Amino acid sequence: MSEETNINAVELAAELTAAWLANNNTRASTDEAVAFLTAMHATVGGLASPSSVQPDGPPAAEYTPAVSLRKSLASKDHIISMIDGKPYKTLTRHLSTNGLTPDEYRSRYNLPATYPMTAPAYSERRREMAKKIGLGRKPGQKGARKPKAAS
Repeated sequence: MSEETNINAVELAAELTAAWLANNNTRASTDEAVAFLTAMHATVGGLASPSSVQPDGPPAAEYTPAVSLRKSLASKDHIISMIDGKPYKTLTRHLSTNGLTPDEYRSRYNLPATYPMTAPAYSERRREMAKKIGLGRKPGQKGARKPKAAS
């Protein structure tokens, strides 16, 4: 086995080219065979010297969520953060302390665009308070108009 691992690039490229030409579906001219052999030699030579291979950039960091998507949205009272696994009524402040925007958070953990940043019960409480103080009404309106009962 150690002899096979010490095969040089020329021999390996020649063996790969011979295997390619032995395939019945390969109908190659002499020029195509030479081009294939040259390409194989360059590829095998590049693999043999790992110092010549340069990465495109820093490897992308893999982020593993602390909880699953289903568990993070299991309660109506809070949303569990995928960063630290703690419950929050709203994630926006928590995300900003970790240097993320909601879109970056969603893309980091492959979440859908509809993933909420606020717990449903908290949103409902805020909605009721806003209606109670009159937000959303036009100026001059006192309250919701009730239809008159037919007499």
